[in-house]
Amino acid sequence: MSKNGMGSGTSEDLIGYKALSEAALKGVMREALKFAAKSEALPGGHHFYVTFRTAAPGISMADAIKDRFPEEMTIVIQHQYWDLEVHNDSFEIVLKFGGVPQHLVIPYSAITRFFDPSVNYGLVFEMGTTALIEGGDQIEFGDDTPAIAEAAAEEDTSKSKEEAESTVVSLDAFRRK
Repeated sequence: MSKNGMGSGTSEDLIGYKALSEAALKGVMREALKFAAKSEALPGGHHFYVTFRTAAPGISMADAIKDRFPEEMTIVIQHQYWDLEVHNDSFEIVLKFGGVPQHLVIPYSAITRFFDPSVNYGLVFEMGTTALIEGGDQIEFGDDTPAIAEAAAEEDTSKSKEEAESTVVSLDAFRRK
């Protein structure tokens, strides 16, 4: 390889472009969460699906939730969320599960997917592979993705408990047919 870095063939990535790209895209997600933290509600139809590994280091949640979702879960940040605090390496949020408010701490390193279906924008962080999905393409989550946890879906507080608990979104709507 020449002094100017222009050589033939491929060489080892000593700069770490994959890690830099992932950090930059997690910054996009962090800024979107900061926008949600500043507002009482997200504008327009914006809402976020955040999928994360529940057994990852730094995760803090009630044992009952972790028992129900021992590997991975997806939360929805839309209408009803409280105390959203966005930090450099994690975020905290209070969401309702079965009508009971629960405090979650989620480090960005535990997040595997971030998706805003209102604008078909998504990020996938898995095993060192980062993908940006936007425009006409939809995220293919795969058949092993757990159901989205009922969290911020309790928009109308006058709903009965049965109606509120039945408000679970299926990812089938976002899969390619």
